[in-house]
Amino acid sequence: MKPVQLKEGIYWVGAVDWAVRDFHGYITPRGSTYNNYLVLDEEPTLLDGVKAGFEALSLANIRALIEPSRIRHLVVNHVEPDHSGGLPAILSACPQATVYCSKKGQEGLQRFFDTSGWRIETVKTGDTLKIGKRTLLFIETPMIHWPDSMMTFIQPDGVLVSQDGFGQHLASSQRFDDEFVACASQAELEDAVWDYYANILMPFGTLIKRKIKELKDMGLEIQMIAPDHGVVWRSQPQKVLKMYLDMASGWAEERVLIIYDTMWGATGKLTQAIAQGARDQGMDVRVLKLRATPVSVAVKEFWRARATLLGSPTLNNTVFPHVGELLYYLKGLRPKDRLVGAFGTFGWAGGATKEILQGFRDMGLEVFPDALQVRYLAKEKELQEAYAFGARFAQAAREFHQRYR
Repeated sequence: MKPVQLKEGIYWVGAVDWAVRDFHGYITPRGSTYNNYLVLDEEPTLLDGVKAGFEALSLANIRALIEPSRIRHLVVNHVEPDHSGGLPAILSACPQATVYCSKKGQEGLQRFFDTSGWRIETVKTGDTLKIGKRTLLFIETPMIHWPDSMMTFIQPDGVLVSQDGFGQHLASSQRFDDEFVACASQAELEDAVWDYYANILMPFGTLIKRKIKELKDMGLEIQMIAPDHGVVWRSQPQKVLKMYLDMASGWAEERVLIIYDTMWGATGKLTQAIAQGARDQGMDVRVLKLRATPVSVAVKEFWRARATLLGSPTLNNTVFPHVGELLYYLKGLRPKDRLVGAFGTFGWAGGATKEILQGFRDMGLEVFPDALQVRYLAKEKELQEAYAFGARFAQAAREFHQRYR
């Protein structure tokens, strides 16, 4: 990729990672990007670094515009290694640059690198840096999603460099949202936003709502949002802000999601009957088999659906391992405002459904009071019970969803 102009004097100079498929624990089937941005003004400024291994690509993009040694300022909005890993090489090419970061950011950089030769200045919300005709405004965003996180607003251009906020793990030849939609679809772009939010930012909804309000209260006229992953929001920055407010407020689609795994097909057979019962209530239903679905995809679909049933065979008096992995993953993400339930099969002793329900209760989710368990393979009578179970759950899901309209 070559440098891409966002606005006059502001350029994307990052790198596209077409190959990455695992990003600190969740699957990224679309790849990702490591975005950083060069502002050409009286005092040239680079905002953010890139992942180690991609610094040569970023420096090549910078050299296509300016000799890196002329860069005076380097803003580090976030010290996670996918953004900071390439900083030593970049700073070697920019020996005159001063690093700007939050106080927590300085602590993080000192843990990751030998910063003894770096000039570091810490900033806080409201601090500014005049670089010529432009002024950079710093806005701390702690725990969105690390303690050091911050954003930088470029004035008067109206560009918000938002680090991990509003990003997507999305490798593409298009650098802007409208370009991506023209080549792919709006639905695919929004799905990437849901995936990113569900797997990274779900626990921080209250903080996100507060921070978006703060941005509005500051009177910032945001014309463009430039995250550190994925495409730049050029045509619809207000749309992604609304998506984040909706997701942070617990918005979901009126849908029953059934996630299950099966050992010898018994739990899978139950799943089909339950799904049909829910469908026949006029409910939108989606079904995911865990071993055929990355956990991160299951989490995204869980967050999009108002109600979820989790099904598991009992193995060694507990849940099937893949189901246990999902429960453990969800626990750390601290979901809320969802109706959940459980079903499963067992041989000589049960245990899976009880453990699933307890896991959901520990998360503070609303638990459907019934649970369906079948010994070995369901017969006709038990399949009818499963159908009725699905119908009851769909009715409860519809009533639960009405609370959030």
